[in-house]
Amino acid sequence: MLRYGPYHYTGMIKEKNKKCPYIADKVFRLLTVLCSILSFIIIIGIFFELLNNSKLSIREFGIGFLFSTVWNPVTQEFSALSSIYGTLLSTFIAMIIAVPMSLVIALFLVELAPPMLRKFVGYAIELLAAIPSIIYGMWGLFVFAPFMSKHVQPVLGDYFGFLPIFHGPPMGIGILTAGIILALMILPFISAVMRDVFQMVPSVMKEAGFGMGATTWEVTSKIVVRYGIQGLIGASFIGLGRALGETMAVTFVIGNNHSLSASLFSPGNSIASTLANEFTEASEPLYLHALVELGLLLFVITVIIQIIAQAWLKRIHKSMGRGL
Repeated sequence: MLRYGPYHYTGMIKEKNKKCPYIADKVFRLLTVLCSILSFIIIIGIFFELLNNSKLSIREFGIGFLFSTVWNPVTQEFSALSSIYGTLLSTFIAMIIAVPMSLVIALFLVELAPPMLRKFVGYAIELLAAIPSIIYGMWGLFVFAPFMSKHVQPVLGDYFGFLPIFHGPPMGIGILTAGIILALMILPFISAVMRDVFQMVPSVMKEAGFGMGATTWEVTSKIVVRYGIQGLIGASFIGLGRALGETMAVTFVIGNNHSLSASLFSPGNSIASTLANEFTEASEPLYLHALVELGLLLFVITVIIQIIAQAWLKRIHKSMGRGL
């Protein structure tokens, strides 16, 4: 009877409780592995689906699809160079505007802003991130494009018109306007992540810098930014991914013209805007397959950029003495 007394049952419960955490860990590990495998399968599935539905265009145009500017649905001639050019150029403009501004905003919010102002500006930035892209596009078309046409592009043309990138009539819409709208759209995402990165910098490191006589600028540039450099680059690539695939806002203001021009004032198009404008009109099989091939190119460009980002981060790890 003694072996079935209260001590026996207490021991059984303790033994059971010891085993349960191990079972929970195994179940959790299995779920994470399955989710990781599922995400990889989805990516592979998307790639092969795009590839399968663009075979006709690939067979018809071959590698020349990437290097021609002809886009004529009437004669069934299609190419991707103008769309690739517009996508990369508008994204580049957005990044060179948004990344420095996001860095300054994040540093101000974490290091310099009073608590009340920090909270107010932080809420305002988060509100910008919540605005739908089509609202940005409508605002860009009806408000920002006329402003660019009347006040910004004429000034740039008068003072820098000798440069090819600022040559041409000030129409308002175009690649420059699209790039600025994209910058406004990705700014809250990049700045929010950068702010979180700066907030994770240990206070003891900053206090040590101030204790050694460093100025606020020296502590910020040599300690805070250096400590969070990996997160800053990660935040920039998050914004880059958003800018590459943005559709509606760019469609409203880029001009949707299948041509190449060195001028940023000229209308152009992007891969996403071309798909948004013409997918519903693609009644012919070759037309549809050409549009799907554009989607395949955008997918490949995004993957390549992510690979470059990971390689860059790994190189930064090694250069800072913290190899992966």
